[in-house]
Amino acid sequence: MTEEPGKAAQAYKAIEAMILYGEVAPNSLVSEAQLMRQTGLGRTPVREALQQLSRNRLVEIYPSKGVLVPRVSVEEQLRILETRRVLEVLAVRLACERSTEEERQRMASMATFLSRHEPEIREYIGTLTETHDLIVAGAHNEYLTMAMAPLQGLSRRFWISRLTDGPREIRIGSKLHIMTLKAIVAQDSAAAEKASLNLNDYLVNFALDSIGGTSGKGPRLSDGALQSDFEP
Repeated sequence: MTEEPGKAAQAYKAIEAMILYGEVAPNSLVSEAQLMRQTGLGRTPVREALQQLSRNRLVEIYPSKGVLVPRVSVEEQLRILETRRVLEVLAVRLACERSTEEERQRMASMATFLSRHEPEIREYIGTLTETHDLIVAGAHNEYLTMAMAPLQGLSRRFWISRLTDGPREIRIGSKLHIMTLKAIVAQDSAAAEKASLNLNDYLVNFALDSIGGTSGKGPRLSDGALQSDFEP
């Protein structure tokens, strides 16, 4: 008897969270049995989740040995962001052109929530995921969704692992996402693309700052540099 498909999605989210927040240490091997105990789910949904996590490069599966959570290097993060840069500019432009009134209303609500609320890290990651989902849904291109989701998961993991001042980075990230959302709501493609590029620049600089480097693309974004043309 097979378990319902929702169990696999539940297992995916649970194991992904363990990876994101360091509950499964990078470069460590864990067993299916251990993950079954930690998630409280059966072998089939855990195995299906691991296959999807492997496709998204969050784990490596070694039969008869276990599951490895690979380390994420700065070099890999920069390659991920290089790819995200192109895809996300396309996503926000399409969202400006194709999103429905209802979808833009949801984006406006998210922008309002982010502007009035300072979440802790786990809540912020949840809203971040929802924000990305809203934008990609508004683009109405399922292939874009398939391409972007794994990249965002990988770069999100890197960002969390290198945080030293969580509240400050959350404030900056929130403001950058608010700018993007408001530009899409206004159907201003130029502003949305600019906001998307600013977010990517921030993430590149964050990655390089984690090893004491500089990007050559400009200064580290400060709160003062994050004033939006779309004030509430």
